Amino acid sequence: MADLIAPAARPANPRFSSGPCAKIPGFSLDMLADAPLGRSHRAAVGKAKLKEAIDLTREILGVPADYRIGIVPGSDTGAVEMAMWSLLGARPVEMLAWESFGEGWVTDVVKQLKLDAKVKKAPYGQIVDFSTVDFDSDVVFTWNGTTSGCRLPDAGAIPADRKGLTICDATSAAFAMEMDWAKLDVVTFSWQKVLGGEGAHGVLILSPRAVERLETYTPAWPLPKIFRLTAKGKLIEGIFTGETINTPSMMAVEDYLVALKWAKSVGGLQGLVARAKANAQVVWDFCAANPWLQNLAETPEIASTTSVCLKFADARIVDGESFAKAVAKRLEKAGVAYDIGAYRDAPAGLRIWCGSTVETSDVAALMPWIAHAFEAEIAAQAQAA
Repeated sequence: MADLIAPAARPANPRFSSGPCAKIPGFSLDMLADAPLGRSHRAAVGKAKLKEAIDLTREILGVPADYRIGIVPGSDTGAVEMAMWSLLGARPVEMLAWESFGEGWVTDVVKQLKLDAKVKKAPYGQIVDFSTVDFDSDVVFTWNGTTSGCRLPDAGAIPADRKGLTICDATSAAFAMEMDWAKLDVVTFSWQKVLGGEGAHGVLILSPRAVERLETYTPAWPLPKIFRLTAKGKLIEGIFTGETINTPSMMAVEDYLVALKWAKSVGGLQGLVARAKANAQVVWDFCAANPWLQNLAETPEIASTTSVCLKFADARIVDGESFAKAVAKRLEKAGVAYDIGAYRDAPAGLRIWCGSTVETSDVAALMPWIAHAFEAEIAAQAQAA
């Protein structure tokens, strides 16, 4: 172990957490000086800020003009729950899951809403085969599995003439991956992911078909106030123009606006997608050159460009889980990577956030440190044997 020499270069920003994620490059609290703190979100200044956030979201993501965009409580979880509790039950339901959060939506639908849903699952490292899905049913799925590092490569398998609704949890995909809006009826995300915003707020995007469902269907179960999107059979339009259901943090909204404006400055959606791809490619290239570290995703086309999940593959490793945790601990102690251990329900390994706010130079600087921590832990394991 004494012969191991630490790499000379270090990431300028060691924050590789998969949520909350790294702030935009160059972030400082001074950027939030225009937040209308101490003012009502229902005052003109508050409404204007919320509407600006909605308008910039539409512009950067390319959301069609007839889709509604609302800012809702409870982060992405709140947005997904609002959609499921308000929309499901009118048609048969298919639940698709290939990681922890998708599994959570299955639990909510089957055990809480008690719907007789058809459940299709894939193990970590794979995704559900969309060609087997009946899209005449309502279908709920995650676009990118944040805890598995596996994503839907495109929406080609979703038919344009489907009878059911597609409800897509896109929290670690929005702003980093291309999505076909014509194939998606509900899209949810949290701005604490790809844009590195502050937590607690979710975004809910509804297609005209989803709005029609809301206005023509009443669920069999009672809806808490915080989930209600209609009144007297009509969509509450104010939610989608900045009149939020509950009190939002105007500091967090200002932070989101700053991130959205930064996103425009780096080329909008195309620029954000390119940044995430470049970051992930650094990790993929490192894995190709170092077979002891492998992508958890079993095929390249489904490999995430944001939450890149990795597994160790070396015959010398005795206990994979303790080994991976020890490597992550070494990286944190060295101050080169924080919070990159695999998610608690996922296979043992590392999870490196490569989203658009991360600089490619930082990912490149991290890779030799992973090799250093790996070798150090192998040596420590051998010494302890």
